[in-house]
Amino acid sequence: MTGLSIDALLREDETLDSFLRGRVKVLQKKRGYRFSLDAALLADFVRLGPAEDAVDLGAGHGIVALLVSRRPFRRLVGVEIQPALADLARRNVLLNGLAGRVEIVEADLRRYAPGRVFDAAFSNPPYIPKSAGFPSLSEEKTVAKHEVTCDILDVLRAAARVLKPQGRAYIVYPGGRRADLEAAAGTAGLRIHALRQVHPRAGARPGHILVELGFGPDAARILAPLVLFGPDGGHTDEARAIFEGRDVEAAVR
Repeated sequence: MTGLSIDALLREDETLDSFLRGRVKVLQKKRGYRFSLDAALLADFVRLGPAEDAVDLGAGHGIVALLVSRRPFRRLVGVEIQPALADLARRNVLLNGLAGRVEIVEADLRRYAPGRVFDAAFSNPPYIPKSAGFPSLSEEKTVAKHEVTCDILDVLRAAARVLKPQGRAYIVYPGGRRADLEAAAGTAGLRIHALRQVHPRAGARPGHILVELGFGPDAARILAPLVLFGPDGGHTDEARAIFEGRDVEAAVR
């Protein structure tokens, strides 16, 4: 229980939405940064144990942390640089009864120094280069999607700094920027341990990649590709299961 009513948490410029068949409730800005496909893909890919601690680098309004929290874990910290989004994430934590297990910290992930290390880190980082695309009229969207305050190298350096020696980092990134992610991982001292390509349709180029990174010399495991839409235009069985919140044991690893 939150101890607060939805009316006490919801602001006039926000909507209340639910995901995973109503198991997760999310306050979002009507006009600003909102939940996207990337978050659900990343949350499904993250692997956590019941005694493990994790950190969300660039938490936004907390959607990935909320989705991940449906799985066993001990404690989770979300790091968000934008004050308004950090406040929204804190209210989402309260709304979902996660106070005491999920903490939101307002900080720049490039300078985040928690004084501790984590078993896992995950991030849905900005992916549009400063020199490409058009900034949104919403500053929240611009910072979340464009490499304004950080880029993939900043995120992976932050992950490397706060992970245990056997820790894992999970990232969702555009398929067309795989080379940039691999280069940033090498610079940050991380290696790709697992990779899964996400295709909009069978035979199409991957729109996203999901990667697990770590410090060890493990060879990268190439996981079975995920196809989102079938020939009929509807979601494939696996994509539907992801968006509805499948059990952790059913996730492809």
